Amino acid sequence: MDSKDIYDGVTDIRDDLIDGARSAPKRQKPRKRAWQTCAVAAVLVLAVIGGIILNPGNSGAGITAYALAEAEYPKMAPYPGEPHTKKQFDAWWESVNAQRRDLGDVSPLLAFFKTSSAVFLSDTAGQNKVYSPLNVYMALSMLAQITGGESRGQILALLGSGGMDELRRQASDVWNSNYRDDGALTSVLANSLWLNENVGFDQETADILASDFYASSYRGKMGSDDFNKELREWLDRQTGGLLKEQAEGITMDPRTVLALASTVYYRAKWANEFSKSATAPQTFHSPAGDVEADFMRQRNAQSYYWGSKFSAVSQSFREGGEMWFLLPDEGVTPEELLSDSEAMDFLFSDGDWENSKYLFVNKSIPKFDVASQFDLTGGLMAMGVTDVFDPSLADFTPTVTDVPVFVSEANHASRVTIDEEGCTAAAFTVMQGNGSAMPPDDEVDFVLDRPFIFCITGDSGLPLFVGIVNEP
Repeated sequence: MDSKDIYDGVTDIRDDLIDGARSAPKRQKPRKRAWQTCAVAAVLVLAVIGGIILNPGNSGAGITAYALAEAEYPKMAPYPGEPHTKKQFDAWWESVNAQRRDLGDVSPLLAFFKTSSAVFLSDTAGQNKVYSPLNVYMALSMLAQITGGESRGQILALLGSGGMDELRRQASDVWNSNYRDDGALTSVLANSLWLNENVGFDQETADILASDFYASSYRGKMGSDDFNKELREWLDRQTGGLLKEQAEGITMDPRTVLALASTVYYRAKWANEFSKSATAPQTFHSPAGDVEADFMRQRNAQSYYWGSKFSAVSQSFREGGEMWFLLPDEGVTPEELLSDSEAMDFLFSDGDWENSKYLFVNKSIPKFDVASQFDLTGGLMAMGVTDVFDPSLADFTPTVTDVPVFVSEANHASRVTIDEEGCTAAAFTVMQGNGSAMPPDDEVDFVLDRPFIFCITGDSGLPLFVGIVNEP
């Protein structure tokens, strides 16, 4: 069998995996919860000559039979309920502060967020689209760690990092600054590496992934029912059940070499919930024509922001994080704002903006449930990451010692839902009006009745999701 036959066989296996993942429903109803959630999940699909590399997952507790290296998460004191003692509160607050990190100069990181968001959200064709920049950053950081040579160099250049030592420190700080698991807020970036038991691997790489990326590594019989079940259940746990049906559509062939996964899970409720009695139908002017949607309404004294082509407000989550709503001026599309430097600077400013005013804002925001799935490969290649997709150039020797590996696909699927109580969002990455003028003195109406951009940030201020709503 020559190399072309092997490559064709690998491609057929890869396509079967991708088709299986895509055939699962891309949208599902969230579970009933006492409080609403936000979650992100990423799965990276890689392919190997002679096998396939699928990436679903997160570092997960509960899988011990295959463990090569397991990440240890920080222990946090539980959020004190009511009533509580000063000692309980102080212990909780101390554990929260212990996770905070000085991220230093984040301008290279923000540059990647801005560039990649513009690339992956620019072509909506009138449809809703969602992207998780922080999720893709973590996946690419791990991909850099398990690759070498020019394959690694291209990823480092895209992320604006001077080398792996610098990237490992930054990824660790990003992970810790976004980690909360105290009963009041759940915010976890989880990672994992799955290896074929018949393929050689580098133990040092697994140890580095565990210590710096909080990633667990597992080794088992690829394609077996037990190993596939462990993988699916692990992915399901790491995404809070939000992507259960998608996870059930993922299986790995016996010739799979490795699986790399990175997920972000964020669960919170609005700090100031919308009153359901104030929700009422209203017209939304979508690109395809006017539609009726349920609009949530709320009046708050808060900061109102504006630029030359947009206006914006935020809605805070309890215990950390914000959801930002950016409304293009009349006649301006969300896609135009993606190529506008001022608008993109604001979107990733986390509210640090000169043109702002504190006043009463009468918000009218449609309830929405948006989902999308798209291929990251073309965008990543356009941004300079090319070698990992080329079987003749990809370098995975830091991890796999005896099988050539290359990334076959990198698909990203996401879902975000908001209602009066909060937000439910999930992402699944497969690497298979008066914007230009100052507002009135006392109050302003902010009505999202035409296509708009949103951004969900965690407690660290870094973006978990960015999306365009063309129709709620």
